[in-house]
Amino acid sequence: MSGVRQRRGARFPAVPGVFHNTNWDLYWELVPGRKPWKKISFISGGIVGISLGILTAVYVATLHENEQWFSNISEVEREISFRTECGLYYSYYKQMLQAPSILRGLQDLIYDNKTESLRIINILKRMNVYQEVYLSILYRIFPIENYLEPVYFYIYTLFGLQAVYVGALYVTSWLLSGTWLSGALAAIWYITNRLDTTRVEFSIALRENWALPFFAVQVAAITFLFRPHLHPLFEGPTLLAVFISTFLFSLTWQFNQFILLIQALVLFSLDCLDLLPNSKVTSIYIIQVASLLLVYFLQFFNSMIIGSLFLSFNISCLLARRFQKKLKTGSFFTRLGKLFLHVPCVLCSTLLINASIKRVFKLDSDEHIFKFLKAKFGFGATRDFDANLYLCETAFGFLPSDTFMRLKDTLVFHSYMFVLLVMIFATAAVAFHNLSGNIRAAYILQKCIALLKPGAAYNLVHTILFGLLALSTMRMKYLWTSHMCVFAASGLCNGDMWGLILRLFNLHTPRRVTVMRYLTPILIIFFLFYKFWPGMKAELSKLAEFYDPDTVDLMNWIKLNTPKKAVIAGSMQLLAGVKLCTGRILTNHPHYEDKFLRERTKQVYQVYAKRSPEDVYRILKSFGTDFVILEDSICYGRAHSRGCRLRDLLDVANGHIMDDLGENYLDLKPSPYPRFCEEVKSNMPSYMKYFTKVYQNKTFHVYKLKQPEKDL
Repeated sequence: MSGVRQRRGARFPAVPGVFHNTNWDLYWELVPGRKPWKKISFISGGIVGISLGILTAVYVATLHENEQWFSNISEVEREISFRTECGLYYSYYKQMLQAPSILRGLQDLIYDNKTESLRIINILKRMNVYQEVYLSILYRIFPIENYLEPVYFYIYTLFGLQAVYVGALYVTSWLLSGTWLSGALAAIWYITNRLDTTRVEFSIALRENWALPFFAVQVAAITFLFRPHLHPLFEGPTLLAVFISTFLFSLTWQFNQFILLIQALVLFSLDCLDLLPNSKVTSIYIIQVASLLLVYFLQFFNSMIIGSLFLSFNISCLLARRFQKKLKTGSFFTRLGKLFLHVPCVLCSTLLINASIKRVFKLDSDEHIFKFLKAKFGFGATRDFDANLYLCETAFGFLPSDTFMRLKDTLVFHSYMFVLLVMIFATAAVAFHNLSGNIRAAYILQKCIALLKPGAAYNLVHTILFGLLALSTMRMKYLWTSHMCVFAASGLCNGDMWGLILRLFNLHTPRRVTVMRYLTPILIIFFLFYKFWPGMKAELSKLAEFYDPDTVDLMNWIKLNTPKKAVIAGSMQLLAGVKLCTGRILTNHPHYEDKFLRERTKQVYQVYAKRSPEDVYRILKSFGTDFVILEDSICYGRAHSRGCRLRDLLDVANGHIMDDLGENYLDLKPSPYPRFCEEVKSNMPSYMKYFTKVYQNKTFHVYKLKQPEKDL
């Protein structure tokens, strides 16, 4: 078979039959002359995929309605249901709709003076809210208001994106395995593992719920791009799809640079082992850089983007690719030696480029992230408030063990580990073969090569690196668990994988491969239906109602009893709701990516520290504060571990001994003042001189700051 061509840019040997099996090339199935049942299968698979996506969207929308009775609660309750940062993002959608014109709405966002008191900031620069702007423009231009209220147009769009998400996962699994049954299993696993694959029904407006569907589309497009024998007519549209999805993903989530950095590391590691086509890897590098630079431009030159490690890493990879053209030549030890020089060279140049960019542009907006990582991985305790705030946030902690128990119940974790081990074995064999430069290959190695196509290799390293990310940071588990469903399903439905396994045990026959390939996913689907369908029906029939009367009363009081230009101080999470429900001016908010805002938030939070009334008054007045809201849950509340209450973090940052600590560390000292949030309620003259209580319920206490006196 000397006429068999090697893939350009990779050193796979010309093995008989390895790349001639085109039953997994979906586009060939529609070529005229193919068997009619192939076309029927392709169309049926498309219908099943679309149906599962729509069912998922309807499912999460129904859960949201049943949990909150969203259609029957008041407008203020609907808005309060957008908790924490979700309320802040949704407020800009509401603001755009209430503006006299689209142009005026954009101007108000670019020159915003309500989100941070005494400051004019550019919301489009600071936050990823182009999606809210786009939806508001659509709502105003088209007669949507005749059919949907603004809030329903917003949440239904996000639930609709879940259909796109599931559809992209379905397609990726289908591409990897060659059968749409794999996509169906991946989609069903996504739904049955909903608690660990998405949180859209109770945190609708989170940036990840906008971004992850586009990221899944990008992964599907990259998987298709890496298909062997991809016709040139398909390559251009596929690269365009990669660019559009990468751009939309980057535009909608502020953490895009960290995700893209890991993706670039996936490409880099596989390229070093000669498992991906060179030209396509270069194209993806360029697309990633171009997408991020376009977002940089649209976000009015946001410094966090240009100073990201991702951008520096990709530039370094492109430069190394240009100057190290003979990296993949020579004997095994020669190539291995070149790799040991190549990898440190790229990493060092990345750090050098990044340090140079930050020095030239004087960037320090992401320094809190590195402080957090340093403290998290045990490089010394710290008094830094921002680092400790992240350390005490459950979402930024390590992945809890109960996650694996839930994943085991659906069999996805067992299947995932089984497929992962087989793929790692195949990857090790093929990587060693590529580095050695041998042309001949043993029969088992031929099966490994047939299994480890470029798309499969990409998804393998993708799932490993994102798994490590999820283990270290719980908030990022949604990237891993959804891809876990794809990877596990594609392996169980892959004929090449079953062929390799059966060959290892001398049980290989084409019929057995076919039986294992199709029977395994069918049995798992029946098991999932039998075990989880009754619970899902019960879940869909369970009815509840949103209930938070104290917050509702607070918002109504603010709207009726404070000036429209009043400046209000409080916790980040509560103030997001204050802005959405009342439109009042804030001192701080939950979007924590700006150094100035982080310092301001720490200062505002001194109301929960051991500080004198004079100090607290001066701090609040320096931000133009008219009213301050104190929350009993913060002032007296407990945390999941000692030292993680907000008041404890403030005490440590201020150098004061925490309450009930019983020991002294970090050279902490007693504070000369009692805790402000407790003492201000005593109505002592020293506090009443500066603060007057104007509202109180079981949860909140609102104090008005008196006008400054001459002796202050």
